[in-house]
Amino acid sequence: MKQHFRMFAAYNRWANGQLYDAAADLTPDELDRDMGAFFRSLLGTLNHLLVADRIWMKRFTGEGQAPSKLDTILFIDFGKLRATREAEDKRIADYIEGLTEKAFAGRFTYMTVTDMRTVSQRLAPALAHLFNHQTHHRGQAHAILTSLGRPSVELDLIQFQRTENGR
Repeated sequence: MKQHFRMFAAYNRWANGQLYDAAADLTPDELDRDMGAFFRSLLGTLNHLLVADRIWMKRFTGEGQAPSKLDTILFIDFGKLRATREAEDKRIADYIEGLTEKAFAGRFTYMTVTDMRTVSQRLAPALAHLFNHQTHHRGQAHAILTSLGRPSVELDLIQFQRTENGR
């Protein structure tokens, strides 16, 4: 199971890099333009992904900053957002690397953000959610980029698996 999640942590890092590379030349207006997405803009969507990862990592590890609102804008500056995203992706990969096979079947308990209730669940399904959530919102970010007239971004898992990082 560890190898499975190790692959998803590496894919997550790669796919985020692809997305940030594609957005790097957008103007501040384009980044913050309301495109009708759930988190409004590309900036809002990218911030939400970072917010959610910080919330989950705080739940998993008990460490780090965890915003109390899912639509928190942590960074308006794209460069700072990207640097922090890269650090969080490394943190996620390092966390997975530090887990034992037994840990994936273990349970953890946390408080939800939206309705403040206590949940106890197995770690592996929660990790699957973490990576699936990233994929879901990267799809929205991809749609925003294409709506802004940017070329399509390659984010398929199989494409990652065919790279040196995915082998």
